[in-house]
Parts: sequence; C-alpha cells; structure tokens
Amino acid sequence: MFLMVDLRHYSSCLQGPPGTPGRDGNPGVNGIPGTPGIPGRDGLKGEKGECATENVQEHWKPNFKQCAWNSLNYGIDMGKIADCTFTKLRSDSALRVLFSGSLRLKCRTACCQRWYFTFNGAECTGPLPIESIIYLDHGSPGFNSTINIHRTSAVEGLCEGIPAGLVDVGIWVGTCADYPRGDASTGWNSVSRVIIEELVK
Repeated sequence: MFLMVDLRHYSSCLQGPPGTPGRDGNPGVNGIPGTPGIPGRDGLKGEKGECATENVQEHWKPNFKQCAWNSLNYGIDMGKIADCTFTKLRSDSALRVLFSGSLRLKCRTACCQRWYFTFNGAECTGPLPIESIIYLDHGSPGFNSTINIHRTSAVEGLCEGIPAGLVDVGIWVGTCADYPRGDASTGWNSVSRVIIEELVK
C-alpha cells in the first residue's frame, strides 16, 4: 500500500545570514553642462556721491624764516632797527611775525616808545598794526634818570592782505601818540631774532 505525500508543504527554504556590504563604486563622469540662465535685471539707481575737494593744506610745505643778531646794542629812539627779507608764496595767506629781544626805556619824566613791524615799508593794515609799547610814568627826575632795566620782550602778530613775492619785514622803534620821546635801547648784550611764518587758511 503506498502513502501519497503532498510535497508542496515542504518546498519553502530557510533564509541564511546577510552577506558582507559591498564597496563604493567609482565616481561618475561629469554631466552635460546646462544651458545659460536668463540675464538678471538692472538694479536700482544709487544715490549721488559727494565730490571730493582737494585740501590745499595737505600739499602745503611749511614756509618760514628766522633772522638773528647777537648783541645789536642799538640805541636809536626812532627808525628801523633791523629787517629780514621773506619770500611769500601765496597772496591769500597770512604772515605771522615775531620779534624777540631785549628792550629798555629811560626818561626823566613820563615817556612812551613803541616797537612795531613794517611790511615793505608800511605798517600792517590787515587788520591792525603789530606793535608793543613801553611806558614810564612820572617820578622824581633823579630817580627816573637812573632807571636802566633791560628786559627780553616780544612783538608778535598776524598780518593779512600782503601780496605774494619778496616782502621786506622790518622792526622799528618810534614814539607813542601824545607822549614825549624817551631814551630807547634794543638788543643789549643778548640775541635778538625775527621769525616769519606764512600761514594758509
């Protein structure tokens, strides 16, 4: 007697363990270049820029001069004491001037002397003269006659409106308005100097 068995019930297989992962493949070749894109539109108009102005002072080189004298011992009461020639480069600039030296005034009664600058023979008018004064008040004739004090003093200022070119800068001594002349002395036993400097605005 034969036993009939249905083999369909025994045809499925068991799954084995997973294998080892594979290695990465080689990189692919570059693709075909894409077509150019649509051109972009113009941007908004920018604001108007400021004009750059050239600064004259950035290119300006200092222009100055010094004249000096040792022991002028100049005893005149009226007239030019010394001068210093200067080359002014611009017409719209100002001149700064300085005199430094020993000054003295003697007199028996009240007197006044002034030391001042000239430019090509004329006093400054832009805006006013550059001067310094010494005044002695009343006193006993014997006392005032013996005063003989020499002090280092300065005459300094700015003058505008002087044309470009050679400028004769002079230091002078003279009288004050409405006062008698005294016995003046300039530059005794010491160094006197005039310093001139051109200043741009």
